[in-house]
Amino acid sequence: MPFSVYVLGLSVFALGTSEFMLTGLLQPLARDLGVSIPQAGLLVSAFAVGMVVGAPVLAAATLRLPRRTTLIVLLGAFALGHVVGALAPTYEVLFVSRIVSALACAGFWAVGSAVAVSLVPENARARAMAIMVGGLSVANIAGVPAGSFLGQQAGWRAAFWAVAALAALAVAGVLASVPDPPVPTGAQAPDLRRELRIYRDKQVWLALVTIALNAGAVFAFFSYLAPLLTEVAGVPESWVPSVLALFGLGGLIGTVIGGRIADAHLFGTMYGGIAASAIVLTLLALLAEYRWAAIALALLLGVTAFTTGPALNARMFNAADAAPTLAGATATASFNIGNTVGPWVGGLAISAGWGYAAVAWVGTAMAASAVLTTAISSRVRSRALSRRDLPHRPPQRRAPHETCPAVPDPANPTAGG
Repeated sequence: MPFSVYVLGLSVFALGTSEFMLTGLLQPLARDLGVSIPQAGLLVSAFAVGMVVGAPVLAAATLRLPRRTTLIVLLGAFALGHVVGALAPTYEVLFVSRIVSALACAGFWAVGSAVAVSLVPENARARAMAIMVGGLSVANIAGVPAGSFLGQQAGWRAAFWAVAALAALAVAGVLASVPDPPVPTGAQAPDLRRELRIYRDKQVWLALVTIALNAGAVFAFFSYLAPLLTEVAGVPESWVPSVLALFGLGGLIGTVIGGRIADAHLFGTMYGGIAASAIVLTLLALLAEYRWAAIALALLLGVTAFTTGPALNARMFNAADAAPTLAGATATASFNIGNTVGPWVGGLAISAGWGYAAVAWVGTAMAASAVLTTAISSRVRSRALSRRDLPHRPPQRRAPHETCPAVPDPANPTAGG
């Protein structure tokens, strides 16, 4: 595996730390800026929406630009967004800085994924994406808890400065190791209209829906894991960061497993991982009140959820092979659609009075739906391959001396005889 792919994974560590650390900083941030907790929580939603919108827009806007230059500019904008956030005098300034950071993050994911895939052969795409997703897993294990701890000890602004420093290191790594091939010209030049044709393919849409459903299933539960642990399972509040870290550890384990098996067994990994997540979420719904069962199952959910990540990404790139940049953008947007819709639906279940355990049932339903779309996607792919592999048979032509056989006329039986 090229070293530059690992550098891209380390860059994702900085991006992932920023995306998720804010959940642990809402209270000090709200106090400092004089806003309510729900208002502070909108900063998380703004980041997610920025990811959904930013991935395809920036992928299209930078299609003809050199890849390494694009990555450096996006990382620089991400770092600058955090510097502005660290200095923000008002909530409104911080809100805008989060949107800018999210757009840059989304663009990096889209372009970085395409670069990572381009650096390896087709049968190693899932491994390359596992390294990218692995950066996110490590962010959940180390970066997010560290950012939350730093913010609690030195103020939330210190966490923003730390992420800006990580982004600066990522810029140096990309400059030093990521190759910068020339942008193709002529017939091979990137063409937005040509790349947009991937959205005519039902396989691309099935991959998009499957990714969103899988992400929604996990984050419908994970977003409310802390109150479920304390209110339902009776876990002391001081244990919550450790359980969240266990989920991240499970995610790292799952990413390694998925990266090793997905290239050889793409659909098998998708079926197995998503179905396993549905089973774990069902057990969580049934056993949420048992402390150790809830903790163990949270770890296991991290494993099952992240095992599918490399396969889902590789499936998108395979389905949209003619448009790798938009494939990466679509995958990024799909994950974040799930990250946005899942918690929203889970919140509706809680607001309906069904309790925190109900979010596990929401996750089960979404995961089961993802298994169904995987089955449909597999069937559509098989049909497409069958049509492609059918031998081409040109229409038979009659010899000049050959005449058409006469067809008897029911009204005149002697005709043609």
